[in-house]
Amino acid sequence: MRKALRWLLALTVLIGTLSTAGAATAAGPEATGTTDIKEQLLSIPGMSLIQEKPYTGYRFFVLNYTQPIDHRHPSKGTFQQRITVLHKDVSRPTVFYTGGYNVSTTPSRREPTQIVDGNQVSMEYRFFTPSRPDPADWSTLDIWQAASDQHRIFKALKKIYTKNWIATGGSKGGMTATYFERFYPHDMDGVVAYVAPNDVVNNEDSAYDRFFASVGTKECRDRLNAVQREALVRREPLEKKYEAYAAENGYTFTTVGSLDQAYEAVVLDYVWGFWQYSLLSDCDSIPADAATATDDEIWNSIDTISGFSFYTDQGLEPYTPYYYQAGTQLGAPTIHFPYIEKKYVRYGYQPPRNFVPRDIPMRFQPGVMRDVDTWVAHNARHMLFVYGQNDPWGAERFRVGKGAKDSYVFTAPGLNHGANVAGLVADQKALATARILEWAGVAASSTAQAKPLAKFDAKLDVRDVEREPALRP
Repeated sequence: MRKALRWLLALTVLIGTLSTAGAATAAGPEATGTTDIKEQLLSIPGMSLIQEKPYTGYRFFVLNYTQPIDHRHPSKGTFQQRITVLHKDVSRPTVFYTGGYNVSTTPSRREPTQIVDGNQVSMEYRFFTPSRPDPADWSTLDIWQAASDQHRIFKALKKIYTKNWIATGGSKGGMTATYFERFYPHDMDGVVAYVAPNDVVNNEDSAYDRFFASVGTKECRDRLNAVQREALVRREPLEKKYEAYAAENGYTFTTVGSLDQAYEAVVLDYVWGFWQYSLLSDCDSIPADAATATDDEIWNSIDTISGFSFYTDQGLEPYTPYYYQAGTQLGAPTIHFPYIEKKYVRYGYQPPRNFVPRDIPMRFQPGVMRDVDTWVAHNARHMLFVYGQNDPWGAERFRVGKGAKDSYVFTAPGLNHGANVAGLVADQKALATARILEWAGVAASSTAQAKPLAKFDAKLDVRDVEREPALRP
């Protein structure tokens, strides 16, 4: 789970929607009772204001909330966890969102929030700065502790936002929403998990190899594979370019071990990164004949998709909490490269341990993901999982079994790691939208008439696929 920082691929999906007669009015004191919503939020013990930012029709607050470092042992101290509240009206449902990483302090609205025309609470995942205990006891960074963070926030805010709640998140955020439901199944009225990986058995990853053998078209796969191989064939001249690039930018390689290891990690991310963030139509941007391409063309293609800055110490540092979790509970994929001769691959896909400073102890806990997977299969209730057909992370996914109730797994054709409800085929889109509205307590009169209740907002609702490390959900 790694990939290029440095840029965003705006995957804007225009959703033509109509406001219904029951849609909420603009937020303001008159919509929240006699006490202003800011006063209500700040009356919660442990809640403090960082900033309020204006946005038409909403109130947007950036807040700190005091959390125990260890929910099992609250006496061990506390830390400040950053959250945001996009306030519409206390009479509307609330969507609880986390991306599984840092929280954005810019007002935005996730797809379920637009669908239900509701409020949105967003949580920064523990240990992503500034929401990191000091000193950092890394043993308290696990999925139960994070779910307990959400549980306490929900309990505190439910006194204000008393209507239905839906948890959501994309990628690691989709995993987070799922884990929250597993440990606190009575908190939420529904869960919408987007492109959530599910690595049940960490050392069995053949599903990914099968995915890469058939994704897209043979022509596109051949182009990508050839560029990746050529970057390893030309290792010596391109590593000299990499050395100069690192020196110019002050990059170092202490954590990963060497520039050579970093170079190979970037190159081996290339094919995965393309399918994670690009569309089949983007294959035209890949050099058609890698053997005759210039060094600069190979470098630029790898850099654009994988990002040569990522495996530097400076690129890895913000993602230390993710790699710690991948190496202790979440698991990480390993794939093979049958089209590259073994003499060109020195390290292969490196384990998460290689991307975490050595002074942070790590021990993998087998069985944690199996527990969640089994629980979802047999106990899921009001859960929707959405995947993209061409997204590598969907190769190992959540599934629902006979014990699940009112729960669904849908795949958006042709889409990548930015797949959403809007990208589903028509009947699945209508059903998914209808179920989300029902779970939120604002049901449409029929499935066929189910549409998002809020109009599309070009600033709030842009569907971005964040360009971050490829082997990182």
